[in-house]
Amino acid sequence: MSATTLLGTLSRTDRPQTMLRRFLALDAVVTGVNGLVYVIDSKPVGNLLGIGSGLLFELGVFLVVYAAGVGYLATRKQPSALAVKAVIDANVLWAVLSIVAMLAWFSPTTAGAVWVPMQAMTVAGFGVLQFLSLRATTA
Repeated sequence: MSATTLLGTLSRTDRPQTMLRRFLALDAVVTGVNGLVYVIDSKPVGNLLGIGSGLLFELGVFLVVYAAGVGYLATRKQPSALAVKAVIDANVLWAVLSIVAMLAWFSPTTAGAVWVPMQAMTVAGFGVLQFLSLRATTA
């Protein structure tokens, strides 16, 4: 299933709350899996990306906890607008800081130079989808 097909399927509803909850859930799953990989395999993944394994492990723990919070928010019948805005802001901040860190602090490998912007764009995309869904719930 392509990403376009998946996003089309997730957004196919006449209830904006459902669409918002689906995009929060997708964010939680992707973030949680990413975090678990960083926790479980921080050394080989760190070597692959050119990012220290200690930092990657800590980021993984953060991502797992964050994903649990976003996942919990996705289970609410009407997620709090303030909490959803916090998730959107966190996604935008993560995307920006990922690029800044890659350019200013990290010396990524080729794989890291591809992965970091790719995951930043994915996280920014979640933020955009969540923002549009939240806006539709208040319209």
